[in-house]
Amino acid sequence: MRLAVCAEMVFTDLPFTERVRRLHEAGFDVELWDSRSKDIGALKATGAVFSSMTGYTSGSLVDPDTAEDVVRTAESLIPTALELGVSRLVVHPAELVDGHAARPVYRSNGQMWSTGARTLERLGQLGEKYGVTFCLENLNTVLDHPGIPLARAKDTLALVQAAGHPNARLMLDLYHAQMGEGNLIELVRSALPYIGEIQVADVPGRCEPGTGEINYAAVARVLADAGYEGTVGMEAWASGDSYAALEAFRSAFTVAAKAAA
Repeated sequence: MRLAVCAEMVFTDLPFTERVRRLHEAGFDVELWDSRSKDIGALKATGAVFSSMTGYTSGSLVDPDTAEDVVRTAESLIPTALELGVSRLVVHPAELVDGHAARPVYRSNGQMWSTGARTLERLGQLGEKYGVTFCLENLNTVLDHPGIPLARAKDTLALVQAAGHPNARLMLDLYHAQMGEGNLIELVRSALPYIGEIQVADVPGRCEPGTGEINYAAVARVLADAGYEGTVGMEAWASGDSYAALEAFRSAFTVAAKAAA
């Protein structure tokens, strides 16, 4: 397994490029959110490996009136992804503005399902053209993202399955899944064939593994036993010192891998 860390959520007192440099020096790949505000040249100069970035800037995957905006803005971000060497671009079931639903919807319908599957398939085709993968991230509507339709892991997994394109995968966020659904071990096992990347944080608090209720050692063992060689990204706040949070994350996912080997 490769380990990545979201630079938006650690070393938060430092300039962004310095956060990336420190993560790279500590041996982690780097996740980032909106790339438009970043100094791309400076980020590239750090030598870091960039695991993922946000892959659209407007529109809703499941809204027939704005789904075209998702595809259009996704294509506009691909040059940045290629410059940084980002292989996975993250999309969500609906548009987020500062983390909140741009147009809250509290009930899904068949048109949303069919629009979401078609749009995700189009993103897969776009990804195939440029050599990148679009990953649909599940979200929780209990606390962080109310008003996002088809956001649960079982829904995003179903959309990825319906899209049926190898360049359209699942960004399985286990923090969000625990908040809204639980049963993480079985979720991981069922989703493995469709996963593009996994993200982790503990519950409650959304801090590093070991600060809450999730048994990440057990999750890591399942991944290791299954031979998962993809990326696990810590999209979590540091509960205290950022370096201590990084080591807690590393320990949770490397001890299990060594035991499986």
